[in-house]
Amino acid sequence: MAARPYWKGYLKLSLVSCPIALYPAASSTERVSFNRINKKTGNRLKQQLLDAETGEVVEKDDIGRGYEIGKGQYLPVEDEEIEKIRIPSSHTIDIKGFVPRAEIDNRYLDTSYYIAPTDQVGQEAFAVIRDTIKAKNLVALGRIVLARRERVAMLESFDKGLLATSLRYAYEVRDQKGFFEDVPDLNLPPEMKELAAHIVDNMATHFDPAKFEDRYENALVELLRAKQAGHIVETAQDEPAPHRVINLMDALRSSIAAETQKKPAAASAKVRAKTAIGQRKTGR
Repeated sequence: MAARPYWKGYLKLSLVSCPIALYPAASSTERVSFNRINKKTGNRLKQQLLDAETGEVVEKDDIGRGYEIGKGQYLPVEDEEIEKIRIPSSHTIDIKGFVPRAEIDNRYLDTSYYIAPTDQVGQEAFAVIRDTIKAKNLVALGRIVLARRERVAMLESFDKGLLATSLRYAYEVRDQKGFFEDVPDLNLPPEMKELAAHIVDNMATHFDPAKFEDRYENALVELLRAKQAGHIVETAQDEPAPHRVINLMDALRSSIAAETQKKPAAASAKVRAKTAIGQRKTGR
């Protein structure tokens, strides 16, 4: 059974439109979650908001919004005032243009949603938009209002529907210069890059999300099962810290040897030959 729609509205391309629904493409509801409890009574705790100055509990009807304009000074803003801000595209994803997917920096990708038509009448119009996007090998850009905030949405053909991904605005993405300015430009020896390339080739595979289990989530489940059964929960041992690399060439060769043991002998013969070549080049 499909999840409940997160948003309902219309998809519009020029004069063609159709009713659609948006569904979150990912969910964290299956994760183990905890409630805050009173250790003495075992009862669940109820959150209360306190006045920062008086320390008194604030009743629900007295809770409002405020924008800080100075230290300890807030400009009150009423919910009704925010409600008056009407965005024209609040119920419509109006496609404004098409761009190559490769032009969109992955840092701008935020949250993904499935888009599906909501009635029989609009299915043909939906299919026209979906198939045209796919045939042109482009993604569509439009605007959508989610939780009162307007976002830019990237739409791409996906299965029988569309995959919409909300995009961050330019002001939300940090410039990378400050993080990498101290990284030097190094001229690595060719043989070093060759050995590293062999390691990558040996470890090359295809992405399968099922292979990446959530080890922390599994550990939480085991913890809860053990406690329910009355077993003593043992503390996990810390993994030893990786050895500090003294000689990078030796480390690369050792890595190739370790990976080779995981492969059939016939498939690894070429790698061993390449390793020997690298050793001769460095006089080892």
